[in-house]
Amino acid sequence: MAGPEKIRVLIVDDIAETRDNLKRMLSFDQGIEVVESGRTGKEAIELSQKLNPDVIIMDINMPDMDGLNATEVLHRKMPAVQVIMLSVQNDTEYMRKAMKAGAYDFLPKPLVLDDLTNAVRSAGEKAREEKSKMVGNFSTGATSSGGMNVGSYNEIGKIIVVFSPKGGTGSTTIATNLAIALNTPERKTVLVDGNLQFGDVAIFLNEQSKTNITDLTSRVDDLDPEVVKDVMVTHAASGMHILPAPAKPEHADTIKGDEFGKLLLYLKKLYPFVIVDTASSLTECVQSAMEVMDCMVLITTQEIPSIKNCNLFLNLADQVRISREHIIFVMNRFNPQIGITADKIKESLRQEVVLSIPDDDKIVQNSVNRGVPFVLEFKTSIVGRKIYELANLVIEKMAKIEPEVQAKK
Repeated sequence: MAGPEKIRVLIVDDIAETRDNLKRMLSFDQGIEVVESGRTGKEAIELSQKLNPDVIIMDINMPDMDGLNATEVLHRKMPAVQVIMLSVQNDTEYMRKAMKAGAYDFLPKPLVLDDLTNAVRSAGEKAREEKSKMVGNFSTGATSSGGMNVGSYNEIGKIIVVFSPKGGTGSTTIATNLAIALNTPERKTVLVDGNLQFGDVAIFLNEQSKTNITDLTSRVDDLDPEVVKDVMVTHAASGMHILPAPAKPEHADTIKGDEFGKLLLYLKKLYPFVIVDTASSLTECVQSAMEVMDCMVLITTQEIPSIKNCNLFLNLADQVRISREHIIFVMNRFNPQIGITADKIKESLRQEVVLSIPDDDKIVQNSVNRGVPFVLEFKTSIVGRKIYELANLVIEKMAKIEPEVQAKK
């Protein structure tokens, strides 16, 4: 019979000798396994998302990104992972800063073996408690009627932001149909209406609900799977889950950007795909969604204002280090009689248009007015096939990104 699972530890320190010493000290405890080591705060974040450790032992002073900033990001993105902060400065001010950033413990250098192993064991127990809460009743395989069929905690889902910097390009139409195309009984998808003031996702799907996103963001630090399930709206025709926008525009002001980001990160523990339909402006919540997203579907049309705004956004994305490799650029309502082609947009914006969805006003407009997504009724139409092609592109992008991230390590 196998023994208890080892506590998985990531070591992050810019000094190689310190990393080696920590690994040697922890090797004396058979219940602890060092899975990897890194030099900077950015590496800590990347390695954590790749390896999902239980505990991170991290120095407070490092180049690139220090331990405090890295801990704040990790606490937001992977709240179950526990950080033990190290510092040569053994004073209460440094300890206070570490705890405020979200660290589980603070240890001064030089380290004492027993103090280190005891801290790791305590942090490891805490990490597993938190991960267990997140998994809750969501295990691999079928659930009871009305339950969520998702993978285990280690099968972390993906956040896909559907965004257009120009209103009226059909982003909600694409988001709703894409979410349904991705949704299967084995791969439950949730569609989040991130257009918090004037979101139309529920209307596009002909669903009404007394619950909405504010029921979760108001208690985002105290969520559990049952609460999420009670708030979600189940789309009758597809079984997909929907998280509607607030009932009134003024209620959007009650949702803070960090709350929205935390909610999306929690949902990705429960669903293989979290599709976020967004407003066309860079609101605080839209920016938070972009900070935690795994991939973006960026939408343009052949209209000059739409192309111009996409160009502005792509330039901004370069400045804030949103990788263009994580962007799927789509042209919606494509009309071959218009001279602005995908190749011309690629040449101008330095971003390939990977998919052109044709202008089929009869099918699309009728589906919107009836609240019946066209991928359900017109799956074999050209526009329906294009949405399924987009769904495959999303799946392929997610499968491609992870190995590329690992190769850069």
